[in-house]
Amino acid sequence: MRYQLLIDADDTLWENNIYFEQAIHAFTAFLDHSRLTPQEVRAVLDEVERLMGYGSVNFTRSLVETYRRLAERDLQDEDVRQVQQFGEQIRTHPLELMDGVRETLDYLSPRHDLVLLTKGDVEEQKLKVERSGIEHYFRQVEIVPEKDVATYHRLVEELQTDPRHTWMIGNSPRSDINPALAAGLNAVFIPHPHTWHLEHEEVQNGGDGKLLTLSAFAELRTHF
Repeated sequence: MRYQLLIDADDTLWENNIYFEQAIHAFTAFLDHSRLTPQEVRAVLDEVERLMGYGSVNFTRSLVETYRRLAERDLQDEDVRQVQQFGEQIRTHPLELMDGVRETLDYLSPRHDLVLLTKGDVEEQKLKVERSGIEHYFRQVEIVPEKDVATYHRLVEELQTDPRHTWMIGNSPRSDINPALAAGLNAVFIPHPHTWHLEHEEVQNGGDGKLLTLSAFAELRTHF
């Protein structure tokens, strides 16, 4: 059986959120708030991020806005620049593929139709795909502002594929697994220890789609 495989990018094909977590840790230490715990500082940052949007550029803006809200001393230009640096260093960090990704894509691409499906800032995600060196494995690259049920319905229609023969592969219950299953697709859940906590949800399969949980991307070779 030849399947349509929709494959997530960040934290499925390459490391991503761990660099954001490192930046948040550095930011929280720099802020050094006298009353708020790191978890409470993170809650404010989460609120700001929901307004600012995805990607490292918006993340940097979110850090600066959070600093403006929470700083306990007069804002200094050099302090704002330091906060900006915490976010900007993410953009220059070398892209690191997950173990077994290249070999697994090399195995899957002749056997199935692969589509890279990622969400976020278009230009930033395009740059990641180019830097990854794996774009040639995919029939096409789809960059969307959000992965929801409507997104999966639209893709099934555009790709003219049968949902029963289509699998979404990713690490995020909220964006990759639950909405794909709700749209009637199958899904492969590959948990990542550093998945962005705003992407956490209980995995739910109330539809007709099949759900497969694997511990590593390379294990796809034994199932597809």
